[in-house]
Amino acid sequence: MMRLVRFFPALLLLAPAAAWAHAGHPHPEPPGWSFEPWAIVPLFLALVAYLIGLARLWNRAGSSRPVVRRNAMLFLLGWFMLAGAIASPLHEAGGRSFTMHMIEHELIMMVAAPLLALSRPLGVMIWALPLRARVAAGGLGRVRAIVPLWRWMIAPVPATVLQGIVIWAWHAPPLFSAALRDEGWHIVQHLCFLISALLFWWAMAFGPGGARGIGLSALCLFVTSLIGGALGALMTFSASPWYADYAAMGMTPYGLSPEQDQQLAGLIMWIPGGMIHAGVALMMLMRWFAGGARARSDAWPVQ
Repeated sequence: MMRLVRFFPALLLLAPAAAWAHAGHPHPEPPGWSFEPWAIVPLFLALVAYLIGLARLWNRAGSSRPVVRRNAMLFLLGWFMLAGAIASPLHEAGGRSFTMHMIEHELIMMVAAPLLALSRPLGVMIWALPLRARVAAGGLGRVRAIVPLWRWMIAPVPATVLQGIVIWAWHAPPLFSAALRDEGWHIVQHLCFLISALLFWWAMAFGPGGARGIGLSALCLFVTSLIGGALGALMTFSASPWYADYAAMGMTPYGLSPEQDQQLAGLIMWIPGGMIHAGVALMMLMRWFAGGARARSDAWPVQ
């Protein structure tokens, strides 16, 4: 375990290189950038739609321009973090090392997703549509069949349960191994991680306000830290590798065995992941206690 702790900072700083620095089992070349259409096309279209909508909305924003500017910065930062996770050498490295795969997932769910959720991008993207399509899209928010389902999905408890199921299910060996072997399942895995995380962070940021609502969201954040932490702890203290495809590669980054590679990945899920959820919960409670029962937007720590 001490060896894992010693290697932890270096792996975070040298993630792309780590996946090919295998002692005795070198890959022919280091991991490179991934320009897979399933990732690049949606990313590009989302960015173009947001920028067009932002340009149109900016002319009408007036006194709301500081809010629009802040949300745009959050979106762009979240977009670049998401693009970096699924298109940079880290993505290809994740196919060779479980540790790199875990870092990729943590960036998607713990960094990119909250930034994108806080930016509230859908309202801006709608402005990229022609007038008729914009009116039709706005009308979806009044469809009786959609509104109750949407409200249920972004409620704190259902969003927490959904994300917990996604995390545990996709780290079960059968599904995880399927995602490693089949590109289609790999795409589904990333979509599940991203969508469940977006719903979760949306629920945490924009769910019910007041003492009860903020307290419930803080509790959900603590519970989520335990859900991910428990899975990470199981990986960390496991004496044998869970995933045969990774184990078959033999040695992994910096000469770590498959067991050590999995243990390091478990540490990443357990400690940094748990600290993010627990830290946000504590900041929400501290700001709320300091200011009394204020609106949710005042209690959310980044605003």
